[in-house]
Amino acid sequence: MSELLQTPLTAWHKAAGAKMAPFAGWEMPIQYTGIIAEHTHCREQASIYDICHMGEFGLVGEGAREALSKIVTHNLDKLAPGKCGYGFLLNKEGGIRDDLIVYCLEEDEYMLVVNAACIASDFSWIKDHLPEHLTLENMSDQTAKIDLQGPKSYEVLEKIFDSSLRDLKYFNFRTVEFNGQPLIISRTGYTGELGYEFYLPSENAVALWEALMAQEEVEPAGLGARDTLRLEVGLPLYGQDLDTVHSPAASGMGWMLRSEADYIGKGKDREGSELLIALSIPGRRSARHHDAVTLEDGTEVGHVTSGSYCPSVGHSVALAYVKVEAADNEKFLVKGARTSLEATKTELPFYKGGTARMKLVD
Repeated sequence: MSELLQTPLTAWHKAAGAKMAPFAGWEMPIQYTGIIAEHTHCREQASIYDICHMGEFGLVGEGAREALSKIVTHNLDKLAPGKCGYGFLLNKEGGIRDDLIVYCLEEDEYMLVVNAACIASDFSWIKDHLPEHLTLENMSDQTAKIDLQGPKSYEVLEKIFDSSLRDLKYFNFRTVEFNGQPLIISRTGYTGELGYEFYLPSENAVALWEALMAQEEVEPAGLGARDTLRLEVGLPLYGQDLDTVHSPAASGMGWMLRSEADYIGKGKDREGSELLIALSIPGRRSARHHDAVTLEDGTEVGHVTSGSYCPSVGHSVALAYVKVEAADNEKFLVKGARTSLEATKTELPFYKGGTARMKLVD
């Protein structure tokens, strides 16, 4: 077994008593005081997350926009400098190789943010499909990523940075200075709350983390709370809810495919034989990844991809792939090793009280 990778903040987490565990080849903090407490704090105030395990690529060169538009599903014609967009990297069969956010830094200059487990494969795939004159750089090792999430995030931001960021809109970003070096601040979020992401040189990660921790509204949160928060608002996790077998349409995200470019996998990204649905489960007992989903008569029709008790909705929820012909049913059973849970099909998001899109200026 290879040694787990560590982020620039790993020593801080351990000193703070965080429960650490492997995630995508990295040693990551799962929780500090407890998942429910951290979840609730993020919904009510502001939390910070170590996301340094994510990958960042830089792409630059004349014709970069045109070349990249043939590889990703993003509509890059609408992605002006200062804006970022969510989309997919598909295989030739229309399955999802990865989901990623593309940042337009300047005309024909981009930053791509990819999932930790996909860094090597994504870089190779993208490189192989780019013209030779373009420069693709893997900046992951020298780039740190810290997320600040929660309704009081802007109040925290205001205390640390001199420049006003109140006018920074959803899925926009800006470059500021921290410790004498550039720092990218974007507003996207993976919790359903008002939130910001910081990209900065790895050597500055601890200084920024401690500056954030010095604010009274802020507490650290681990990947456990991040998972329950994102599930409550119906955001998928790559490797569980998204994979190379299923298309964006099968995952319920076909509406995002607005690019007119002839990108890899286009035209093959239809639903397929399964569809991702949302399930509401009464009580605190939760479904688990890979649990079977059946009809009420016991006929197996699918499997759970993500499931958890969700504090903000007061009961358990799940995402599951089921056969298309069964997707219109309202009642299901989720069968684990020792449990059978009643589940009702519902609509996303499970939690509707998030502040992610809140206006900070008129």
